[in-house]
Parts: sequence; C-alpha cells; structure tokens
Amino acid sequence: MAATSQLGRLVVPRTAFFLCDVQEKFRPVIQNYPDVVNIAKRMLTAAQLFDIPVIATEQSPEKLGSTVSELASGLSGARVVAAKTKFSMLVPEVQEHLRQLPTVDSVVLFGIETQVCVQQTALDLLAQGYRVHLLADGVSSRTHVDRNVAVERLRQSGAFITTSESALFELLGDSRHPRFKDISTLVK
Repeated sequence: MAATSQLGRLVVPRTAFFLCDVQEKFRPVIQNYPDVVNIAKRMLTAAQLFDIPVIATEQSPEKLGSTVSELASGLSGARVVAAKTKFSMLVPEVQEHLRQLPTVDSVVLFGIETQVCVQQTALDLLAQGYRVHLLADGVSSRTHVDRNVAVERLRQSGAFITTSESALFELLGDSRHPRFKDISTLVK
C-alpha cells in the first residue's frame, strides 16, 4: 500500500495556496492569460471558503505592476503579498510565513510564468520536503512549449500535476462537506 505522501492527498489543515506573479504587465504576452486569472480567482475564493492560507508574490512590481485588479478582493486575506526580484517565491518573507504554518506540508501552486518563477518555486518547495500540486489549468507562459516542458519537468521532479477542480473536490472529500454547494457553484 502506498504511503499518503506518495499519493499526494490534499487535506485542508495541511495545505497552503501559492499565487505566483499574476501581474498586469504580463497580461498581453502570456498565453491564455484570462484563464489563468479566472483560475486564480477561483482558488482565492476557495481559500476563503476553506480558510486555507494564501501566499502571493509579485515579481519586481515597480517594473511589472501589481497583482491584477481582478484578484484584489481575493488577496485581502492573504498572509503575505511579497515583492521579489528572485525568481522563486521562496524569499525570506515567504519562508518566515511558511515557518508560521507548521502543519502545512502541501502547496497548491498557480500563476506565471511556468518555466521561470513557478518552476523555481516548485523545485525549491520540493527540495524542502513540501508536496507540490501544480494546477495545470492555473499556469501559463509566453509560449505553449515553455509551459508544457516546465510542467513535464516538474512532474519528473516529483510535483503532482492536477487541475483546480480536481484539487478543490479533493479538499472537499465528501458531498456532505458544508462547503460542497459553494465549491460546486465556484467550478461551474
């Protein structure tokens, strides 16, 4: 029988959501950008419903702008929205917030760009022993090739590749969950 960690099961008290660099300047150049924003919005809403901690970053916001306005209300409850120049999200401020979440061992990761910041974040999290769940419908890049190759590399490195709907229903676990109706409406 496989160990739970090998299965990568998501459970609410052990999960955090990471939103990576969904910023205004990227809007015209990222493939399927509206879809990435919609999935991020879905996940931020779900985080509020489940009371899952959210950690977000912005890459060089003075040059690339803030997180897109469509996500502002969802970020109001975020533990941190950290500005960074490092490609990985695991800057000292984020590391400090992770230390304050000792029960968290799984991170659901979404944002841009898949082959740069998302990939380096996932690799750093994996190296620290976290289980990374990459939302295939919640990441993108300037080119499909970069996105697809990065997703495959992360799969080879040990990340679990999933979708937002799959992750949310796994977090629910049962149709009798008190948030079932809310989540069902959210994914429609």
